[in-house]
Amino acid sequence: MWHYTGKVLEHFVNPRNVGELEDPDGVGEVGSIACGDALKLAFKLDDEGKIRDVKFLTFGCASAIASASALTEMLKGKTVEEAEKIGNQDIAEFLGGLPEEKMHCSVMGREALEAAIANYRGKETELKEGLGEVVCTCFGVTEGEIERAIRENGLTTVEQVTHYTKAGGGCGKCHDRIQEIIDRVVGRPAEEGAARRKPKKLLTNIQKIKLIEDTMNTEIRPLLRSDGGDIELVDVEGDGVIIQMRGTCANCPSSPVTAKELVEKKLREFVSDDIYVKEVRP
Repeated sequence: MWHYTGKVLEHFVNPRNVGELEDPDGVGEVGSIACGDALKLAFKLDDEGKIRDVKFLTFGCASAIASASALTEMLKGKTVEEAEKIGNQDIAEFLGGLPEEKMHCSVMGREALEAAIANYRGKETELKEGLGEVVCTCFGVTEGEIERAIRENGLTTVEQVTHYTKAGGGCGKCHDRIQEIIDRVVGRPAEEGAARRKPKKLLTNIQKIKLIEDTMNTEIRPLLRSDGGDIELVDVEGDGVIIQMRGTCANCPSSPVTAKELVEKKLREFVSDDIYVKEVRP
């Protein structure tokens, strides 16, 4: 599983500045519960134009809660101009680092802050228009968001883009488009980018099911069992792998994240790039 610093755990267990803010000067909402992560951030200024109070509400994993909590602490006492200089890497560094697979939580914090500042300045429409077309329909990630993550964090692979934005973490149909954006942003020739893509494995249904079972037994189940959990393969429908979490994972609120970030990632690594995971509850 992932390693969390003591500061991440502290902000997760004892998050700061949770709640609603009465009559805020700026409010920003990003993400959605349907996509697994959502964050609302609001701030209020004092007479000198500095952030006097800031509150957040979030739906997400430990890293999402910790990132939002850390951001609110970082914002207090800053002017709006100082606040807008805070990037996702600053949030991660404040927490002593985040697992790369969880960097999208710090990005969500930065996006919520930008949305709140745009609301304060009355420029929400301008902000949304600058994001461009939606590339990842599963998580609603736009071309502009992907480009910015690549530039600011030096990303060079589709997997890294998924870690930082969640784009490509669903059905996987946008992987080629994400790769095209990466190639364009980093100035890589199109033919070189195509050559770097992992070739798809041609498998019969029997071979695919056998490989899925082997991967679960050797790569996934041991990790889950180390935390008292387990997993069961329910069915395979084309590229869809239907699973059911067992043990402590069965009722864990983070099981959808585990299904995507652990199970699906491992199956794509060892079975096929086209694999996507669907979890059914007991």
